[in-house]
Amino acid sequence: MRAESELERATRRAAVAELGDPRTRDPAFSGAKAASLARAASAGFPVLPGYVVATWADLERDRPDVERAWARLGAGGRQLIVRSSSTVEDAERSSMAGRFRSVGGVSGWPSFIEAVDLVRVSASDERGSEAPMAVLVQPMLDAVRGGVAFGVDPVTGDRRRFVVECVAGSPKRLVDGVETATHVAVRRSGLRLRRPGRGRGAERLTRRDLFRIAGLTRRAERVFGFPQDIEWAIDAAGHLWLLQSRPVTAIGQVATRGPVLGPGPIAETFPEPLSPLEEELFLEPLRDGIVGALRAIGAVVSSRIAASPVALTVGGRVAADLELLGVAPRRHTVLRAIDPRRGARRLAAAWHTGRLRLAMPQVTRDLLRWTDAWLASVPALSSLDEGALVALLDEAVERLRGLHGHQVLAGMLVPAEEHGPGASALAIDAIAAGRAAGMRDEEIVARTPSTLAVVPPAVGEVTALPAAAVRTSTSPPCSQASVSSLGPREALRLRARWVDELTARATWVLAHRLERAGRLRSAGDVRFLSRQELAEMVRGGPAPADLDVRAGAAPGPPLPASFRLAADGTVVPELEGRSDAAGVAAGGGRGAGVVRHVACAGPGAVLVVDVLAPSLAPRLPGLAGLVSETGSTLSHLAILARELNVPTVVAVPGAIERFPVGSRVVVDGLTGEVTVEGEGASS
Repeated sequence: MRAESELERATRRAAVAELGDPRTRDPAFSGAKAASLARAASAGFPVLPGYVVATWADLERDRPDVERAWARLGAGGRQLIVRSSSTVEDAERSSMAGRFRSVGGVSGWPSFIEAVDLVRVSASDERGSEAPMAVLVQPMLDAVRGGVAFGVDPVTGDRRRFVVECVAGSPKRLVDGVETATHVAVRRSGLRLRRPGRGRGAERLTRRDLFRIAGLTRRAERVFGFPQDIEWAIDAAGHLWLLQSRPVTAIGQVATRGPVLGPGPIAETFPEPLSPLEEELFLEPLRDGIVGALRAIGAVVSSRIAASPVALTVGGRVAADLELLGVAPRRHTVLRAIDPRRGARRLAAAWHTGRLRLAMPQVTRDLLRWTDAWLASVPALSSLDEGALVALLDEAVERLRGLHGHQVLAGMLVPAEEHGPGASALAIDAIAAGRAAGMRDEEIVARTPSTLAVVPPAVGEVTALPAAAVRTSTSPPCSQASVSSLGPREALRLRARWVDELTARATWVLAHRLERAGRLRSAGDVRFLSRQELAEMVRGGPAPADLDVRAGAAPGPPLPASFRLAADGTVVPELEGRSDAAGVAAGGGRGAGVVRHVACAGPGAVLVVDVLAPSLAPRLPGLAGLVSETGSTLSHLAILARELNVPTVVAVPGAIERFPVGSRVVVDGLTGEVTVEGEGASS
């Protein structure tokens, strides 16, 4: 074989280069991981020495160069770590965290060559495609403690804080998800924050550690231009080392503006998800009624009311502006305290309130009488044609606005002692008495319609009354006399419920007629129309082209008690007041599903495991949630779960026992709470 000439050796591409060589800053030569470390080293970061075997190196052809580099670094039996550095990992959109192989504790030439081969083989995926793979070789560090730091809160997207996690020894057990880390949120200065959560690991970080790690994280962001996910370690001499730096991927969003929302008191009326038509028929009149009442009182400025959603649905679930309704405390500012208009506004509100309070009893009596007379005048729905039924819906919605508005006013203006018995208590008495008499549910409702007070309004088949009802008093079962004993607020609420029921039944009659005419696939599809679309179909128009898609859409998971909405509609729970028993939030949003363990987990399930093993990666796509007894928010699997929008909570003690297979849970990757649906129990 002819020896290479000097010219050929000079022009042949180098197969190996030290980290200090400018060529290693090129990802085409070094892959993304090594190129980032080379760039950091050139900027003065504390990076361990090492060298890179280039992406195009041929171990047979370039063996002498590779062996010389190995001999310099591994002399005297020094243990090395052989790390992957693919051109496709550590990118802005996807970290490919944990996808490729690294081998530690390597000593001796045969073991080194075997490790290099293992790293390179890991470049091939299950489909046989292969990404260019360089190999980064460095000395093994005997770390006292190590971990990961994110230059932004990856769960909420808050750039005012860093998230630092730490374990004893090397950070490998943290990023592999097999050890629960100490979890600390710090300000950018390095000062510890009390929130978002308490560390659950045994290893503690000193104040000096946090300041140094925060400084390293800030510097990395300045050098690379965006928040970084860094691996760090501290050796026995107290030196802090940068082991890896890559962009933070899958950053959550923060709702920096907007009111505090939550199910609040409205959930009592609408405990189940609403369809689009139900929202228009039931929720919109309630929203308009609340707005009308607040404007009548005058205690809230018009601009605040106009800027509020007041009541809305998120994934079909009903929520309200808790601050506007006085359920959540409003923020107080210096400007608010010195605002000279505040007292004048109170005087005006007091004037309006006094007049309204005086007029309220007579107004309520008139409204109840008119509503009862109107309900009694409605003919049998089966006798009305389609146009008359649509007109009835329009009139019912208008009447609901007035009823809800006056109900809200009654609640604010009428003293508590004048409210009288609750409609729900009377309804339960009537149901119990009817069941004792052997009556069917429809007979009970027909005889005592006040029983509807305990049934939420819904478009569809007649909703069954509660399965178990025990009488709450010895009063006669919900006769007209007992209904008349209701106070203003409860009497108005009951009439609103009767009008809701009339609206729902009229809609259901229309749905069956459209189904019989072959214009709706099934009567239930009417729930996914708008009021305007329903009216157009009655006039002969076609069904919407996407009606099947609407009907197949699943409602969102139950909403947290209080939250804000990000710009894209993401639910961002308020962290204050979260349960100290919750796990550590790892991001991915919120989801609900049936618990499965590894053997039977599939799309739509919540996977509950003891360890965030990297082998679980293929099971992540499509999961409704991921819960682990141990692990870290910054482990490879947690990062991948965030990138795939899988709600994830880690460090939940006893999760496998507490959430057995078949139970249905809500996983909140923003607060760390895992809640069993229907039980209100959180981790």
